[in-house]
Amino acid sequence: MRAVGAAVLCCLVLAACGFDVEAPDDFLMTRTGQGTRVTLLVNDAGTIRCDGGRSRPITSAMLINARDLVTNLQGDSQENLTIPQAPNSVYRYTIRMQTGTISFPDTAGVKHPGLADAEQFAVQALAGPCKSLGQ
Repeated sequence: MRAVGAAVLCCLVLAACGFDVEAPDDFLMTRTGQGTRVTLLVNDAGTIRCDGGRSRPITSAMLINARDLVTNLQGDSQENLTIPQAPNSVYRYTIRMQTGTISFPDTAGVKHPGLADAEQFAVQALAGPCKSLGQ
């Protein structure tokens, strides 16, 4: 019992030392097409990097949406889903996740609600923490 207690105490002491552990990135989204190219790197610590700039905080709601996107798009990313460009589309999105990559035009959300959610996330990011970037 003393050995177990000593091991637990040792773990607690090490945890209190404040190891600098970084949260993983959830995804990297790139939007190309009309206007400027935009990249959004979302980190699970609740931050976003817009076009490689400094990390900026996102709201709790945006973080929850980002985590939901990772969950909901995991199957598509594992299959490396690529939807061809449609003639009437304006933007093309690429989402890189740990499980794979998804590439789709802005018109794909009609048949794939998860992709529409990803587009909505980009719109919210560009209206909020990444407001200085081109819309």
